[in-house]
Amino acid sequence: MTEQNVLDALKNVTYPGFTKDIVTFGFVKDIVVENTTVGIMLDITSSADEVKNELIEKGTAELKKAGFEEIHVNINAPQAPRQMSNSVSGKNIAPHIKNFVMVSSGKGGVGKSTTSVNLAISLAMQGKKVGLLDADIYGPNIPRMMGVDGQKPEVQGNKLSPLKAYGVEIMSMGSIMEEGKALIWRGSMIMKAIEQFLRDIMWSELDVLVIDMPPGTGDAQLSLAQSVPITAGITVTTPQEVSLDDSRRSLNMFKKLDIPTAGIIENMSGFICPSCDEESDIFGMGTTLPVAEEFNTELIARIPIEPAIRIGGDTGMPIAYHKPDSETGKRYQEAAVKLWEFIEKVNAEDLAGNAGVQPTTPPGVSACSTGGAAAATPARATEGSPTPVENTEGIKMAKKPVADESCGTGCGCH
Repeated sequence: MTEQNVLDALKNVTYPGFTKDIVTFGFVKDIVVENTTVGIMLDITSSADEVKNELIEKGTAELKKAGFEEIHVNINAPQAPRQMSNSVSGKNIAPHIKNFVMVSSGKGGVGKSTTSVNLAISLAMQGKKVGLLDADIYGPNIPRMMGVDGQKPEVQGNKLSPLKAYGVEIMSMGSIMEEGKALIWRGSMIMKAIEQFLRDIMWSELDVLVIDMPPGTGDAQLSLAQSVPITAGITVTTPQEVSLDDSRRSLNMFKKLDIPTAGIIENMSGFICPSCDEESDIFGMGTTLPVAEEFNTELIARIPIEPAIRIGGDTGMPIAYHKPDSETGKRYQEAAVKLWEFIEKVNAEDLAGNAGVQPTTPPGVSACSTGGAAAATPARATEGSPTPVENTEGIKMAKKPVADESCGTGCGCH
């Protein structure tokens, strides 16, 4: 019996949740064969006990079929992330999900959704139990990119089951609403929708939920940060200065919301010619590094422009899965490795928590500028205030709202 006999047998063991085997994934590290006795070491990236148990069971069965009598299957897996306590870390409405990654950008059109898709798939290919939440309510593109456009989630009681593709659980407003329909929602409705996506979707006990956020630094980002403790924040940008200006705002938002910053992904960084594979500088390359240093974080990856990325996004065949050996596919895999190392560091040092960003207004009172202010300092909103009010420089200002006035935005403060 030889090592090749062992590898041939283990090629029949598919990794849980995937169609590829553990040999193809490269998880088989050490093999010791002595007559009909064999010992193997599997180096996996999932900390889930059910994954380890299934691999041991299936590996043992296949090796017995190959003629081995005494079999020892050892598993090397990362330590399971410690579950954050709500009492210590603030609010967590989805405690069965171990880690949350916020993928954000200061502006739209920089490839944030493409990055979220390929990062999620890369993490899943490395053995993690991954979910992908499309929180970009106004522009939900994830279903098309993941090849599940047209599919509807199954309703179970008052909850929805996420869709699945490429070993990733998926949920998006685009899978619920009518195709092509515009959502014209106020901020409070966006905030409620994000909470429901976390609370009312039947997510598995995921290692990580990758969340594709809407562009900017608004209601959606604040609502998410207050609902769950974000483990890592990633900013996606292009190399141009006009994009970097907005990326600074995104990074500043992470700081204000107590979100550990994993780093920056510089998208559209160079162009790879499909004919000669030569990389050319179009928009600039490496311009993000000074920004990363400014915010004491790192440049996780430079993702080039490559036709296969666009084709994969349009056809639901992401490059990270369908062309993992391409230059871009390799860079997404490397980015996923760096991201997971950062997540493990955050968990080891207990850095994830949202207690400091919870609302401070009394229960049942809106935190908007009128409702919250009126409740907190009623003396400032008095009947009979002059209209308009003049400041010390003689500039006319709107009067301060009285306690029974609405702010007029529809937030529900009155």
